Amino acid sequence: MSFAQSWDFTPGARVVLDDLRQCSREYEWLEEPYASPDGERVAMVAALPDPALSVAVNGEVWEATFDKVWYPRFSPDGRLTVLAQTDGEWTMVVDGEPWEEQYAYIWGTLFSAAGDIIAAPIQQDGKYGLSVNGTPWETLFDNANQVTLSRDGSAAAAVVQVKSPAQADIAAFQEGIFSVAVNGVAWDSIFVNCWHPAFDPAGKNVAATIRRSLYDYSVAVNGKAWTGSYACAWGPTFNPATGAVAAPVRKAGAWGMAIDDAMAWDPRYGQLWQQAFSPDGSKLAAIAAVRFGDFTVVVDNTPWDIVFPVVTDLTPSPVGNRFAALASNHNTDFAILCDGKVWAGRYDMAFPPVWSDDAAHLAVTVEKAGRQTVLVDGKAYPESFDKCFAPAFSPDGAKVLIRAVAGGKFHRIVAPVAAFTG
Repeated sequence: MSFAQSWDFTPGARVVLDDLRQCSREYEWLEEPYASPDGERVAMVAALPDPALSVAVNGEVWEATFDKVWYPRFSPDGRLTVLAQTDGEWTMVVDGEPWEEQYAYIWGTLFSAAGDIIAAPIQQDGKYGLSVNGTPWETLFDNANQVTLSRDGSAAAAVVQVKSPAQADIAAFQEGIFSVAVNGVAWDSIFVNCWHPAFDPAGKNVAATIRRSLYDYSVAVNGKAWTGSYACAWGPTFNPATGAVAAPVRKAGAWGMAIDDAMAWDPRYGQLWQQAFSPDGSKLAAIAAVRFGDFTVVVDNTPWDIVFPVVTDLTPSPVGNRFAALASNHNTDFAILCDGKVWAGRYDMAFPPVWSDDAAHLAVTVEKAGRQTVLVDGKAYPESFDKCFAPAFSPDGAKVLIRAVAGGKFHRIVAPVAAFTG
């Protein structure tokens, strides 16, 4: 779903808020700004003289106040959420309206792709689970972590502890105490450990990495474990076209790719992870170490001809078979990789790549000497800023929305792709 269809992409620049740093009688202090996806609003946690905390949106403070406020996030459909505490109880607040349910703690807000479903892990009475649109799971667990939401928000999964051995009962732990719960219902299968639960695109099936013993790693799909045994395994991914499950696995001292419990890429890498399919499922890419300390992107088991000490943020295009990633020299000298080539320029920091809907263009926010700007296809916007939020393309891919802070002002800029010339 592209909400950008309804956004204003008229070329030009305007100031949405002209004083982000104001501390008047209304505010004791303001925290860092967060921009809405369409760039029309900017939100900041605000301390009031009461004392109390609230949220200022475009300079206007919510009527509701709280003892604590943190983790402001905009949903894909533009609603502003924060996590807030009042009288020792926490809840989710959406556009100034708290959920009716309150919890001992809440964290890690999640959204469906459409933004209509908002979820977060919770703790209540020493038990853990998930609250979805304000309704907690009926069953809570001694431990629940690595929560994930299906794309449409119809299902949520988490790694959960289903047995409660005594603190020093190592034998009971090694027999297995963890499983995966989907919508609050745990799989019948129990494992020593579980990690990285992942949904298929339809939200009907869940796969996770499992450990059956201290030395036996594998993958389970809907609770049924692969028969293959590996020295280690990373998180699984579903093929969006076929439903096949791919997971990096370690065997005979090297890493390869298993698909549906069969070796698809022979173990030959020093490391292999963060795999991603192209949208039509025809291509599979991953980040790999082809030698010790030399990382690159591998597409269908063929490494790119460029290596770096670190490669992260593998990002497939929304259509077609293009891939982009970030590279660095251990968090310095960042570079942008696209389709096996390196863009010119090195940066102090770079942020996750963003594709246009038609995959014709790629945008990346970068930072150098304390200033940030946006690159499109390797060319920089001619202005730099104190801070840039993630860029967004117009639906036709011809323009770029830049949301930025400079000189204490929040700017909304729509620039044609041709304006990126640096």
